[in-house]
Amino acid sequence: MTDILGEERSEMIDPSRFRKVLGHYPTGVCAITAVDPEGNIAGMAVGSFTSVSLNPPLVAFLPDRSSTSWPKIERAGKFCVNVLSAKQLDVCRRLASKAENKFEGLDYYLSKNGSPIIKDVVAWIDCDLERVDEAGDHYIVLGAVRDLQIESGNGSLLFSHGEYGGFSPLSTCSI
Repeated sequence: MTDILGEERSEMIDPSRFRKVLGHYPTGVCAITAVDPEGNIAGMAVGSFTSVSLNPPLVAFLPDRSSTSWPKIERAGKFCVNVLSAKQLDVCRRLASKAENKFEGLDYYLSKNGSPIIKDVVAWIDCDLERVDEAGDHYIVLGAVRDLQIESGNGSLLFSHGEYGGFSPLSTCSI
């Protein structure tokens, strides 16, 4: 088998082992939201969000190619990254589900760019869709930041070792 650079690979990495090892690296949990051209609200939970560039301001996230929510967000041509708080595990689970109307009963308002901002998130980053590249079983989605704001002082929702939780600074822990 050849790798992404066209070089021969000597052995395959077992997907469950890959997931287990990388599960030791904690990630923040975000909700990606958008309104498609027909006015339908779409959302998905992701743990693969990162800043990319300060100048110009760019961010990225990596949706699974099998996602049913991603095509709706892509059609919108813009999206909002909602940094979920440790108190919003229910929002994460709702947006990660296959439910028909994930936003039913969920409090949100629209950004100036027209994307949903979920109430009580830690922060939000409103973006125009800049570029989408294929990367194995995922896409790499690049967003051009149009606006952003810290929304609350709550701690962020984190995912590590197959579980959700929050962050405790070392200054508050006895070592």
